[in-house]
Amino acid sequence: RIVIGIEPDDLGVKKSMDKLYRPMIDSGVPIQYTDVRSAEVIKYASNAFLATRISFINELAEFCELSGADIKTVAKGMGLDKRIGNTFLEAGLGFGGSCLPKDLGALIEKGGALGFDFKLLKEVQKINKRQPGRMIQKLKKHLIQLRGKTVAIWGLSFKPKTDDLREAPSLELITSLV
Repeated sequence: RIVIGIEPDDLGVKKSMDKLYRPMIDSGVPIQYTDVRSAEVIKYASNAFLATRISFINELAEFCELSGADIKTVAKGMGLDKRIGNTFLEAGLGFGGSCLPKDLGALIEKGGALGFDFKLLKEVQKINKRQPGRMIQKLKKHLIQLRGKTVAIWGLSFKPKTDDLREAPSLELITSLV
């Protein structure tokens, strides 16, 4: 999708953007013109929602471990519901990268500046921050003693098929292991 924030009376910008994005629009990519503030909130809210999904599935994974349920089976079953879908339902070390943590924090901060407390989003941050520690606890449970053990880490980046390590949860895990 393409979301463009413009001043309502600036038709010249809209015409320029239509021309610039014409190939994408013609191929079916939806476009939305809105005011600048709404466009900003759309970006922040979209990334905060994705971060919430990741923290939710990680929280649910912890519950599944305690209850004996299989998180992969649970996530697959959830994903079959068209209202939910199957994206961002893979439990792991949490989210990182250049957008989700930054945009989540920005939305929380902007809310605070307006006197609004994003309690849910603050909890999403807390859940995400504790994920590497949960992995350390799992390793301790299975290996009993970490000192002297060799642990391999695959998938250092914050998401598959990228070499971007910005705010990758694996870095905190590695630091804790060392």
